[in-house]
Amino acid sequence: MKTDTEIQKKFDSVLYFRKIKEQIARELAGKSFQEQKEFIQKVLSGEIKLNISN
Repeated sequence: MKTDTEIQKKFDSVLYFRKIKEQIARELAGKSFQEQKEFIQKVLSGEIKLNISN
């Protein structure tokens, strides 16, 4: 059975993770491997927060 109505999502996980991926890519562009590794470690430790706002 097919319906023509769409449900508005309060949280779109695909959009959310695309934004995270794009922000990380911008931050890592042009950096050496060591700089990239340090950045990722800071993100994982909570020292750097990613801005995911619309």
